Parts: sequence; structure tokens; C-alpha cells
Amino acid sequence: MLLGSVPQLDRVAIHLGPFPIYWYGVIIGSGVLLGLWLATRESDRLGIPKDTFIDLVLIAVPIAILCARAYYVIFEWGYYSQHPIEIVRIRQGGLAIHGGLIGAVLTGIVFAKKRGLSFWKLADIAAPSILLGQAIGRWGNFMNQEAHGGEVTRQFLENLHLPQFIINQMYIDGVYYQPTFLYESLWNFAGVILLLFLRKVNLRRGELFFTYLIWYSIGRFFIEGLRTDSLMLGPLRIAQVISIAIIIVSIIFIVVRRKMGYADKRYSEQ
Repeated sequence: MLLGSVPQLDRVAIHLGPFPIYWYGVIIGSGVLLGLWLATRESDRLGIPKDTFIDLVLIAVPIAILCARAYYVIFEWGYYSQHPIEIVRIRQGGLAIHGGLIGAVLTGIVFAKKRGLSFWKLADIAAPSILLGQAIGRWGNFMNQEAHGGEVTRQFLENLHLPQFIINQMYIDGVYYQPTFLYESLWNFAGVILLLFLRKVNLRRGELFFTYLIWYSIGRFFIEGLRTDSLMLGPLRIAQVISIAIIIVSIIFIVVRRKMGYADKRYSEQ
């Protein structure tokens, strides 16, 4: 597709009759499937039936999407209260990862209790998969030309040695923007590598999940400061406030669980 003289990628992957299938959904779905593949491999190695994570994903993903949308709508209620029909239209984006994470964690707690499993063990196994899904999912934002930073020049982007298709896609309404989606995606991919390495370290149970929360939140805090589409609460960027809170709470949980003896088991123990 051409906008002006800059070639850009089409948001629509394919048309099934009159119904367009957007790249946003394709990419998000691909992230979920790759994350599930990674989790089922590890759960099988640790003696947990593969069907466990398949069942969990079938329940958690729809709930996480609903919570991610609800979170976004709540903080943009000034707009959606005037355009209620837009609430259900998520193909153009509008999913907040913190809302999805809340929904997924609550679902995982209930799921683990009903299955008689350790939530912390499931959370540790799932941590790299969740971060992998987030890393891939940011490319859905890229296709939608959203979650970007402030205005920059084309020369700035070329100085980053980015492929031309990324530079061109960052040309929106006559202006080039900083590719914050890419910064976060790369940060998340690096986090996946870290978490996979830490599996071998055999941390105490639950701490791999908290490491994921801390790693993601550090990156999100700094990258959020570059974005132009942040959800706001007065003068505060909500994602930055939540990120700081998650880091603090995660550290507290690690310390308290160790002192109280709740983290005596190791990651690989049955």
C-alpha cells in the first residue's frame, strides 16, 4: 500500500470473502501458539501433562483479551462513553497488556486450585512463554502503526540501521515516529533468553515468574516514557505507575516468601 510516496504494509493479511483478517490478530495468535509450544515442552519435561497448558490457554486467553480490552476502555472512558459501539471493535488495537496480565494471573490461580497444582510452578513455566508472546505481539502494533514514540526524522531512523520496511511503516500522516514497539519487542526477546537461562539455575519456585515481572516492568517503564499514546491518570502515565508497583511488589514477594518458608521448593522439583 502507498501513502504519499512512502510504501507501507497493509493492515489486512487476507480477505475471506467480505471479511478482512488483520495482521494484528494473526500476529497475536502466532505469539500465543509459539508461547504454548514452549510451555508444553517444558511442562512435559517437568512431568506435567501437556494438556494442562492447552486447557489453561483455552480458558486464559479469552479472559485475558476481555480484561485487556476492559482495562483500556476504562482508562479511555471519556471516548468510549460517547462511542459505545467501538468498545467491541478490537481489530484495530486497543488491548492493554497490564489488563490482560491481571486476567491471566487470576485465571491461572483459579485453574491451579481446581487442578490441585502449584500456581507458582505453572507461573514459572509460563513466564518465558508470556514474554515471548508479548515480544511477538508488539509487531501487531507495528502493523497497526500504533504504540510508537514521538516525531523523529527519517535520518534518525536510518541511523538506527533499521530495515526499510520498518522505517516506511513509521511514516504516519506525513511524519516519521520513533519505533518504540521495536524497542520493547527486542527488550522482551532478550528477557526470554534470560528466563530460559535461569531455568537451568533452578531458582526457588515462583521466582522465575517474578523475574519476568521485574524484567518486563523495567523495560516498559523507560519505553513508556517515549510513547505518545500512553493511558493517563491526570499527569501520570498509568503503565509507568503500574510498572513501578509491580517491581516493588515482586521484590517484596521474593523476600517475604523466602523468609516465611513459602519458597523452599526449587523450580525443577516435583
